[in-house]
Amino acid sequence: MQPAASALPSSSRRAYWLKTLHEWHWVSSALCLVGMLLFSITGITLNHAGQIEARPTVTRLDGTLPPPLRERLENALPAVRQQRQGRAPLPPEVSLWVQAQWQVDTAGREAEWSDDEVYVSLPRPGGDAWLRIALPDGEAEYELTDRGWISYFNDLHKGRHTGVAWSWFIDIFAAAALVFSVTGLLILKMHATKRPFTWPMVGLGLLAPLLLALLLIH
Repeated sequence: MQPAASALPSSSRRAYWLKTLHEWHWVSSALCLVGMLLFSITGITLNHAGQIEARPTVTRLDGTLPPPLRERLENALPAVRQQRQGRAPLPPEVSLWVQAQWQVDTAGREAEWSDDEVYVSLPRPGGDAWLRIALPDGEAEYELTDRGWISYFNDLHKGRHTGVAWSWFIDIFAAAALVFSVTGLLILKMHATKRPFTWPMVGLGLLAPLLLALLLIH
């Protein structure tokens, strides 16, 4: 059985904690590696978004909702307008028709209902989309705007329209990055006596952004 750190001699205790910090440091760095690369690269692309030319492509599709489904929307309209203040998902059978027609998933997406149309906003990373169904004649329009891969990864960086799973990933990544940074700082502290430039470099890393923020950001 390995003795507790507090029961070890001073030199052994220091070696124990250094080994433990190194283990936490490399594990957290392994977890953060891909995320660090992603967020670092997209940090550069976001910082130079105005200089990176984007050429969005727009896809527009048209169709006509079958009369039974149009009647289903018209029958649902009064209840939606009264009980849900004009906002509710499409009926399941209408969502299935849209999925079969254009491979667009609208299930559970909140729509805006009015006397003339039902409108569904479908934002996505790297672009936008929307669906409109006219109630008088059942005319359906779907438009997709794709701004490219750079915009897609930039939106991942910002967590824009990425859903719950990606939001959880960002939180877990941030916690792992925090562990990586704190353990790195503690390892620096333990090596600082043999590396005289440790604290000047740490101080520079703090002072540089602080001075930039105070003097050059308006």
